[in-house]
Amino acid sequence: MKYILTSSVPAMIFAGGVLLVYYLYFRMLLTWLIRRLRKKDTKKVLTSRGAIALHIIATFGTMCIAYALFIEPYWPEISMVSIETDKLTETTFRVVQITDTHCDEKVRLEKRLPELINSLKPDVVVFTGDALNTRKALPLFQNTLNQLEAPLGKYAVNGNWNVYYSDLKQFDNTGFQELRTHKKTIEKNGESIVIGGLAFENGRHSQRLFNQLEADEFNLLLYHNSDMMDYIATVPVDLYLCGHTHGGQVALPFYGAIVTLSRHGKKFEAGLYRQGDTQLYVNRGIGMEGGRTPRVRFFARPEIAVFDIGPKKD
Repeated sequence: MKYILTSSVPAMIFAGGVLLVYYLYFRMLLTWLIRRLRKKDTKKVLTSRGAIALHIIATFGTMCIAYALFIEPYWPEISMVSIETDKLTETTFRVVQITDTHCDEKVRLEKRLPELINSLKPDVVVFTGDALNTRKALPLFQNTLNQLEAPLGKYAVNGNWNVYYSDLKQFDNTGFQELRTHKKTIEKNGESIVIGGLAFENGRHSQRLFNQLEADEFNLLLYHNSDMMDYIATVPVDLYLCGHTHGGQVALPFYGAIVTLSRHGKKFEAGLYRQGDTQLYVNRGIGMEGGRTPRVRFFARPEIAVFDIGPKKD
């Protein structure tokens, strides 16, 4: 809880700054209206240097808000990542990761996802948690995932929002196999990779899974957030896929995520990282935080991540 409160400080400062701008702007407009009604001079109220600056800032801010509400949440990005390993000699596995759908009653990207993902011809599709923002969206979530095609399997782990709806069988009727503290071996053309999954609520039992992993196999770990990076040094994990941060959901140029709700803060906010022999990918996800949080994205587009895991090139 402490790290969440600490990481929220930049977001509160940002929100406070936005509110201050609009407070000053509407106070200026109110002053102009009152002076006009009292038949007093109003020229300088709206045309002073300070007033012009407020006009520009407020107009730009309104355009950004409109973009964050109506454009970016519907504008997915496909990220292509090449992972080379000496644990494969001839075969390449294509793994497509989606995460954090956070389905609401309102349909956003869900109807487009199957066509987008299936066109990528994945061998495997993985989902790294946070399915729903509301119980009423369960059919939408299940229908979306059910349409995804992957000849070598579809695998999922729980996120913290899945736990909120633990009484629902969220992965029923989706074709996804839920991994809670175990692994699956995926074979293609006589070669294989291992996919290990940890449910969010089983994170404290990670050693049950880690004890199953062999160093001579290519091990792909699915967990909802980056917390397992604290323990990964002694575990033979080659690629670790997670989500949770949404890339901040609202990010700023040159600064990045304003808030990540992660114990690691901005250390692993979005994208590809390496720590020792492990590569970590933090996916920005598809949907947006639930509850009373505004459904906006800014400089943190929804993301589908594609990993081509293959032999090292000469």
